[in-house]
Amino acid sequence: MSTFSPDEASACRRLIDLAIAEDLGPTGDRTSLATLPVTALGTTAFVARSPGILAGLPAAAMVAHAIDTALSFTVIVGDGSRVAPRTMLATISGSLRSILAAERTALNFLQRLSGVASLTGKFVEAIAGTRAKILDTRKTTPGWRLLEKYAVRMGGGTNHRLGLYDGILIKDNHLAGLGGDIRKAIETARAFPGNQGLPIEVEVDNLQQLEIALAMQADIVLLDNMNNVQLRSAVALRNAVAPGVLLEASGGVNLATVGEIAATGVDRISVGALTHSAPALDIALDYLS
Repeated sequence: MSTFSPDEASACRRLIDLAIAEDLGPTGDRTSLATLPVTALGTTAFVARSPGILAGLPAAAMVAHAIDTALSFTVIVGDGSRVAPRTMLATISGSLRSILAAERTALNFLQRLSGVASLTGKFVEAIAGTRAKILDTRKTTPGWRLLEKYAVRMGGGTNHRLGLYDGILIKDNHLAGLGGDIRKAIETARAFPGNQGLPIEVEVDNLQQLEIALAMQADIVLLDNMNNVQLRSAVALRNAVAPGVLLEASGGVNLATVGEIAATGVDRISVGALTHSAPALDIALDYLS
């Protein structure tokens, strides 16, 4: 099974603590406490109700063990796997009270992260055969960023920078603060001691700006809201004068347009919808015995 990195696991634990606290409150699951004997045992299974790509089983296991360390969590299908309806994903066995206390929170993680992975997989499929990669953005759910970016990887996508701290992306508002001076922005970013070793990416919205960014040997140029004719011209210009610079398309990207965007020859396509608009994958917890 794919596992979380230490940072992802730490982020997940914080979210689990919040989720359990808001779901169980100060009294616990009143319905299960009132109706089920403490000795009641059971086995349940997470089952896909719709097709997609699975992500989030490490989170579901962490939820189960946060509720009750004695629960047994068994993975059947690993994260990153394509699943069909009625596919059994994992089982939980042990105290039925504990299983039901964990059910909704575990499903919330599984459904959300599998939804992100599944949508990412559709974008990746749509550009198959091109040189482009699908990237996520910082348009993530507050607190969920590391987990949602994990889900993007499970869907076959590539992570962009995690935050403002681990990448240099000079955007339109940075340039506005410098009077639109792309040369100065790249020079000062490259010279700043804290930025050494990080690639420099700069956003442009026309070919004139692109020429300057290429002349300055930016590592990556973000082509913002360019149409396909402009993108092809940008690729031709890059190939002619600075073939080592990566070009990233952004803006107006959806499943209907991403294939034609990739066909222009860009290297990267960033898609905010992967994390801000992914629908949850339909997954249920079924009682087995």
